Amino acid sequence: MEFRQLHRWDVSPRRAAAIQSDLRRSLILRAGWKRPKLVAGADVSYDKRSDAIHAAVVVLSLPALTLVESASASGVARFPYIPGYLSFREIPILLKALRKLRARPDLLLCDGQGIAHPRGFGLASHLGVILDAPTIGCAKSRLIGRHRAPGWRAGSSAPLIHEGRRVGAAVRTRDGVNPIFVSPGHRIGMASAVRWSLACCGGHRLPEPTRRAHIEVNRLRVAAGTGADP
Repeated sequence: MEFRQLHRWDVSPRRAAAIQSDLRRSLILRAGWKRPKLVAGADVSYDKRSDAIHAAVVVLSLPALTLVESASASGVARFPYIPGYLSFREIPILLKALRKLRARPDLLLCDGQGIAHPRGFGLASHLGVILDAPTIGCAKSRLIGRHRAPGWRAGSSAPLIHEGRRVGAAVRTRDGVNPIFVSPGHRIGMASAVRWSLACCGGHRLPEPTRRAHIEVNRLRVAAGTGADP
């Protein structure tokens, strides 16, 4: 899977913020593609006490959610762990894993934020611009914004609002289970981001692509003996 080299990764947090603000102007927040047939999930795992970092990408078919292929990579993190800047810590190793894929997914789900980010440019948005591909942020926790509780039933959602603007949705993926936080990354709109996140759920709280990537990357970390995930 090919991607564009848009900037350096060994930068200061101040420069990283400037890069995020600059690249945010490249975002396309609408769908321009047909129904996806291949969807990938990406996740990263590391130990806060170590510089070792691991990434896994799992590609599934839609709508069956059957495994097509997976790829992983390990390396050393070069950027500190700073909330709001995790793309600079995690994307380099994710790109190393993505480069190994034979197929190019139609859609990529990330365990992280899209535009629901302090500068409107989280990991899913950053990765989407680099790949020039549709991406969605499917985060387990909220970084910014406020929302009412979504309905109790699976499929219910509530807008995530930040500074008067909708930046995502709290989405109930199972009856009565805590919601996930979905936000558009790149080349997808709000409604489509929620729709396809739900379409990728296989009976678990997390969408199946990111759930399987999470399992695979933690298996890789444990095998490498690098300790506990943050």
